[in-house]
This record gives sequence, structure tokens and C-alpha cells, in this order.
Amino acid sequence: MLYEKSVGVVVPAYNEEPFIGEVIETMPPYVDRIYVVDDASTDDTWNEIISRSDHAVTSNDPVDFMEPTIGRVVGIRHEQNRGVGGAIKTGYKHALTDEIDVTAVMGGDGQMNPDYLTKLLDPIVGGYAEYTKANRLYGKDSHQGMSRWRLFGNIVLSGLTRITSGYWNLSDPQNGYTAISLPALEAIDIDSMYEYYGYCNDLLVKLNVNGMRVADVPVPAVYGDEESSISYPEYIVRVSGMLFRNFLWRLRMRYVDGWVHPVVVCYVLGGLLLLQIPVALIDFDWLEQSLILSGLGLTLLGLGAYFDKEANRRLWVTFDA
Repeated sequence: MLYEKSVGVVVPAYNEEPFIGEVIETMPPYVDRIYVVDDASTDDTWNEIISRSDHAVTSNDPVDFMEPTIGRVVGIRHEQNRGVGGAIKTGYKHALTDEIDVTAVMGGDGQMNPDYLTKLLDPIVGGYAEYTKANRLYGKDSHQGMSRWRLFGNIVLSGLTRITSGYWNLSDPQNGYTAISLPALEAIDIDSMYEYYGYCNDLLVKLNVNGMRVADVPVPAVYGDEESSISYPEYIVRVSGMLFRNFLWRLRMRYVDGWVHPVVVCYVLGGLLLLQIPVALIDFDWLEQSLILSGLGLTLLGLGAYFDKEANRRLWVTFDA
């Protein structure tokens, strides 16, 4: 336990045979329960987990009710691959059943340094936030080892996720090193969580709709011998669509409640005004009017973002590096 709070860690793993053993063995002693979820690996990952587990189960879907688990290290195996988000959902369901006070997520590839786990737990245990996430982009030297392409993509996704989620101060939204409180875990709909790599962006939207405070915590990046299994073209298409759907859902849940909110008015009118741009590309006689309408549309979008930012300001928690 940490400050009289029970601590659990969900470890999603897919083909992490060379790394998963060390991840389990180096888990800090204050961690009460480790949920290691093998997402139908094709290598020897499951045997590595079994050899270090006090209790092991096989489950393809997170069920509505599960018996409390026993032992410190719990091995859970998916019969079918469901993606990293699906593995985390399974771990979250077990932690919810066990009523763990704070549940963190650490990857099975050894990229997440356990020495920084308390930095993620402290804001939740101290009552300052309900959800924390690591941030590798807090300083110019903090993301050494990250490729320029990966850094560029992360910066772009940071901007898109700020708009989508309403947490306008966050960065590095793809960082999976996180922690969540039991009340927040109870508030979100775990079963509806996105199961692909954009699960962390999807979760932020759910937290915002439920009024949960989120903190960015500076944590340096760690890169070793692991290889990413992400297909970036597929990733961009799928996550972009998910972000847009979640943005519309958040606006409806947060601001559309029997009356019209300025955030929605500005976003909708601004978006509609920008839809006329293709007309100007076809009919150049429309160009002057199009420029005026586009400027007005961008202004309205900016106002919508400003109103949204102010409405969500109390949900931001900032920690210095």
C-alpha cells in the first residue's frame, strides 16, 4: 500500500517474452496487485507470466462480474487478440472488482521506469486529481531517443486530443503510463472503451464528460530494444475517426442539455462556414466572399475553443518538472 491506499498495476503484454519477466520482477514493493494481461501472444510470453504468477485465469472478454482475485501477481490470458486497449479494459475490470484504490498502467515492454510510479500515484493519493498520465514532452531534453517522425506525430496528436477531450493543457496523449482512482474507474463505462491504440485518447474524453481532474506528470522517455507493432497509416485513419466521433459526443454530453451553449454554437457555425471553401476552388468568382466567410468561420472556431477551455479550466492540474 501507499499512504494507506491499495495500489494495482495493469500490465498489457503482446509478444513481450524478452521483457515481461523483468517488468514483473522490478515492480515496486508497495504495489499490492499486478494484473498481467497476455493479449493472445504468439511467443512464450504467457509461460513467462505463468512462472511468476500467484494466480492465473483465461478470459476473452471482460465480464460484468468477476470474483475477487487472489495473490499479488495475477496472470490473465486472452484467447483472442483484442488490442492494447482491450487488455487494459480486462485489467481495469479486475481492479474494479478488487476495489483497488489507485490503478496504474505500465507496458510489458519495459519502456516505463517503475522509479517514476510514485510521481503518478501521489496526485491521486493526495486528492489533487482522479487521473494522471506521464508526459515525455515537458522539456527539450526529455524526449531524447524519440524519432523526429514520432515526435512530430505526438505533437499533432496532442493538439487534436486537446480539442477532442477538453483538457487543453495536456501533452503527449499517447503515453500509456497512467494512473486512475477508483471513483474515476467506477464513473467511466469501461466496456465502451476503445480497444485499439487510441484507447488513451478515448479515455480522456470519458473522464472529461464525468468531470474528472487530470494531471500531466513529467516523466522521461525510456527506449530499449523493443519494436513497435503499430501500423501508422492504419493508426492515423482509425484514431482520427475515433477522435472526431468522441469530440461530437463530448459536446453533446457536456453542453447540449435542453439549451444551446456558446461552445456548440461557435463550433457548429464556424464549421459550416468553412464548408464553403471547396466552392471557391471551383468558382473563382466566389473567392472574395469565401475568404471573408472563412475568416469569420475561423474566428468562431477560435471563440468556441476559448469558451471550451474556460469551461474546463478547473479540470486541469499542473505539476512542474
